[in-house]
Amino acid sequence: MTIKIDGGELKARHRAMWALGDYPAVAGEVIPELGATLVAACGVRPGDKVLDVAAGTGNAAIPAALAGADVVACDLTPELLAAGRDVAARRGAALEWREADAEALPFADGAFDVVLSCVGVMFAPHHRAAAAELVRVCRPGGTIGLLSWTPQGFIGQMFAAMRPYVPAPPPGAQPPPLWGDEAHVRDLLGDGVADLVARRAAVTVDRFADPAGFRDFFKNNYGPTVAAYRGLAGDAERVAALDRDLTELARRHDRGSGATVLDWEYLLVTARRR
Repeated sequence: MTIKIDGGELKARHRAMWALGDYPAVAGEVIPELGATLVAACGVRPGDKVLDVAAGTGNAAIPAALAGADVVACDLTPELLAAGRDVAARRGAALEWREADAEALPFADGAFDVVLSCVGVMFAPHHRAAAAELVRVCRPGGTIGLLSWTPQGFIGQMFAAMRPYVPAPPPGAQPPPLWGDEAHVRDLLGDGVADLVARRAAVTVDRFADPAGFRDFFKNNYGPTVAAYRGLAGDAERVAALDRDLTELARRHDRGSGATVLDWEYLLVTARRR
């Protein structure tokens, strides 16, 4: 059963936020290997029908297509889909791109062998509705695979650092990093799945020369961070405070000597649709 959620202004804000900055640079330069990691964990094979939910620029969808699967990549933000088409063309991957809301997917029940999402569906504001859709469109016996940032990991802590600088979420919206908590995901998927396996791992990011370099890259390219700074426009004191907090976050997590090296923890979940 599809759980209907009124999109309205909240969905419009989400769509606009992810179009800010240059998310293709984040996906392609900072975390390019995550999608392939999820595709391998899901055991995607040639001929599988695969849906990548909240696909962004296709970080998981493109590796799945290159593995021989029949792939649909869907996302709320058309600008990301357009960028993904360009990436896929450069890499020689053939797949379908569809604009779609993760909380109300325009696909039939049981239409896909594999339903996956790489740091994507976690940003849908209504977690239970999104989880119900993941289960609904996966065929019985098919695979659901999710890779999400953890609350205690670097990106989860980045969102915690930004929280004092952004408006409070509307009632019913839940924090994205909860998808990185195993108990939360087990509760969301519930009796709709079996054989759920969860493991924590980390992607090592050595893209930045120093903590300030991380801050500036995300300040200019990552939609939620760009939106946070835009909301502070004209308040130089709070802009400087957010600058300090993000720089300090990277400094605390830096394990490099010379260039900054950061480990960004994620939760990787695979399960079988009952």
